[in-house]
Amino acid sequence: MAEVILENITKIFPPKVVAVKQFNLQVADQEFLVLVGPSGCGKSTTLRMIAGLEEITEGTIRIGERVVNDVPPKDRDIAMVFQNYALYPHMTVYKNLAFGLKLRKFPRKEIDERVREAAHILGIMELLDRKPKALSGGQRQRVAVGRAIVRQPKAFLFDEPLSNLDAKLRVEMRAELNKLHNRIATTMIYVTHDQVEAMTLGDRIVVMNEGEIQQVGPPLEIYNNPKNRFVAGFIGTPPMNFLDGRLVAHNGGVAFEEGTATIPISARFVDRLRGYVDREVVFGIRPEDVSDRPPVGEAVATFQLATTVEVVEPLGDEMILYLKTPAHEFLGKVSSHGGISDGQALEVSLNVDKVHVFDAETGENLCLDSDS
Repeated sequence: MAEVILENITKIFPPKVVAVKQFNLQVADQEFLVLVGPSGCGKSTTLRMIAGLEEITEGTIRIGERVVNDVPPKDRDIAMVFQNYALYPHMTVYKNLAFGLKLRKFPRKEIDERVREAAHILGIMELLDRKPKALSGGQRQRVAVGRAIVRQPKAFLFDEPLSNLDAKLRVEMRAELNKLHNRIATTMIYVTHDQVEAMTLGDRIVVMNEGEIQQVGPPLEIYNNPKNRFVAGFIGTPPMNFLDGRLVAHNGGVAFEEGTATIPISARFVDRLRGYVDREVVFGIRPEDVSDRPPVGEAVATFQLATTVEVVEPLGDEMILYLKTPAHEFLGKVSSHGGISDGQALEVSLNVDKVHVFDAETGENLCLDSDS
């Protein structure tokens, strides 16, 4: 077990492609940290640099007390789980789990103890005599994780390990990985492009874009207080609604001029936004803060906005409403019930205590304290 520290890490591929730029991060001992971002943002390259599979262009990587910039991958005392399982098809599950330990010349008794302990942790004891072709995708992924566990490394690295599984298995394996982390209490760094995986797995999330860190923090902190428009749009399902318009002075406060309506901004944001009056901004509100009915018995500041329902998308206990005003299109996420149909006029309730206002040029969230 060990902390992992990255200081000013940069990776440049020939001829001059900057994949990771000035990356600074400290992963605490026993922390489950998730790197999340769109394809090509540099998250897998960062993981591969920690593993030693990719040389760094600039910066320093420490695992525990040791600088590992020039240490070969096999000597970094880390274990990596890949997207494609990378199991040996001609070997049984037992031999796949034991193979790395045999190469390191561990005693046979210790190999057997470690293999059986890992198999017990992962619930694959009955699979030890099978070969990979006789396993399901979820079972193969457990074996791949088990091969990492037997190493008892200082840190585990996961490179999109669930992306080849179907939706049901992904949910099951997310729960298994959470239980595994709680049980073995080892540092884990996990890469994914799936923000649902990031939100459900990570003690902290690192949101990346174009090789740079956009925000680091606990999942709910990032969800509730995104630092910029990119983070706000990437984290959340469905994604946050963005409406272009202007801030205007309104009844002693500040409001957003939507194009067909003037939406007052919560009084708690007014002091931060006064300097942006009469400037172009982007108004953000999450679909779950757009309701088809005003709150009852709650002290919530709301604004009623006239819309037209373009599409109703039922999801069981919830439904997604595709809404339209003469100026904008956006989504609402509401409880399922009858009475809403395509094409009807609907007055929706916006929770103005939950809105975000972004600088139209920089994307900065203007509703956050400057030191947030």
